[in-house]
Amino acid sequence: MVFDVKRILRIASDKHGRKTQPLDTDSPSDEDGFAHPQNGVTHNQLLGSSWNSKPKDPGENLRQSSNNALAKGIRKKASRIVRVKDSGGYFNGIASGPPSAGTSNVESKLDKMFDELRNSTEDAKNAMGVESTMNYLTSLGLNPESGEIFVALELVQAPNFGEITRQGFVDGWKSTGTNVSKEEQAAYIAGRVRQFSVDPAYFKQVYRYTFGAGKEPDQRSMSLDNAIEFWRVLFAPPGRPWKTASHDWTELWISFLRKKWTRSVNRDMWNQTLEFAIKSTEDETLNFWTEDGAWPSVIDDFVAWCRDQGLVGPKKDAMETDY
Repeated sequence: MVFDVKRILRIASDKHGRKTQPLDTDSPSDEDGFAHPQNGVTHNQLLGSSWNSKPKDPGENLRQSSNNALAKGIRKKASRIVRVKDSGGYFNGIASGPPSAGTSNVESKLDKMFDELRNSTEDAKNAMGVESTMNYLTSLGLNPESGEIFVALELVQAPNFGEITRQGFVDGWKSTGTNVSKEEQAAYIAGRVRQFSVDPAYFKQVYRYTFGAGKEPDQRSMSLDNAIEFWRVLFAPPGRPWKTASHDWTELWISFLRKKWTRSVNRDMWNQTLEFAIKSTEDETLNFWTEDGAWPSVIDDFVAWCRDQGLVGPKKDAMETDY
């Protein structure tokens, strides 16, 4: 299934005007445990592991991604992305202009690089707009129709999928310790894309970020259609497929929701879907699920639906006979 960029990326109600939006209380925070790390991830920390094992440090050098496939008509698709927040994303405030004399040399270089990437005639002073954002992502060798773009946007804590703020760009890249060059950034992102597929903690970090950036800024929930698009991308390479030997759980989950779920997707449902995905890849019989568990009702209903469909057998303890 190809990521439907054209549908997911929004049309701005006012491309150049900034409208005040309520504070996005669903944005990633320290309470989530997966907020953007203070010091970032260095080259030697891009680790590999399975769903449930701790990542190992292979000490391998990162290589620059060779995946530089520009989707046909990407600029036309990108023009449907933008929606702007005055809050400037998940950081407290937006840089008001060029760095002061007291800022570091790295910050100054990143600030200059940001201005070179920004379209001075189309974009706001402290934000890359739709076109600039997509041009930047593809210049890093990322496929805009895959989950690779979530990796880069999470790094710079983009407030949505059609905008990169100045402060997010500077703070995000400064935290990595990489040299200020497009080549170094592309190599670093290539490593993070690999990490995305093998490191459960990092996958969860990007997964949770996607909810905050993917929903409408003034809403606490995401539309079901958008959530389904994101699940299809996140639970597929280069993300982490939600499959077992017997079942493609992503498609079963989507099929169930299409038939039985008529509401939007809130943060708890979004987060618990990942937890259920992890558990179901460990035990495709779903015997880990219990009626008195803390799962949201939609997951309880999904388990019942799977059993009604004969996809899994009855719970093991229900088959046992008391003597």
